[in-house]
Amino acid sequence: MKLTSQDLRDGEKLPERHVFNGMGYHGDNLSPHLAWDDIPAGTKSFVVTVYDPDAPTGSGWWHWLVANLPAETRELPQGSGSGLVALPEGAIQTRTDFGKAGYGGAAPPKGETHRYIFTVHALDVDKIEVDDRASGAMVGFNVHFHSLGSASLTAMYS
Repeated sequence: MKLTSQDLRDGEKLPERHVFNGMGYHGDNLSPHLAWDDIPAGTKSFVVTVYDPDAPTGSGWWHWLVANLPAETRELPQGSGSGLVALPEGAIQTRTDFGKAGYGGAAPPKGETHRYIFTVHALDVDKIEVDDRASGAMVGFNVHFHSLGSASLTAMYS
């Protein structure tokens, strides 16, 4: 699989428009455009996640989770996780570590540089059994058992 974005470049700084608006930050909290191709045979749905493994929590920080994207989906336009663009029918955003569903941008502690890993997962099922209250760990648990492949981009922010 291959993941690309009109907004992000692998290994580069996350643009301010994708930074959280709160916790001392004044970004636009706008989810970036993501697109994927070279899909594994047998793909029936996708899950998109954004994870910060550097958060000082002992368990990282989930910034965005979108489950049950239909198999024909090949992109999420900018703003899909921010309520500006509708998600495909059947897709669901689940609870982030900010405490609610939807995109939550970068907000590392001052003076720290964190990685934000944007990943698309191809699954062998039409949907996973989660709702908008499901945690990142629950989504990840379900993805683990149904993954056909994945692709990631990592953006940095400090």
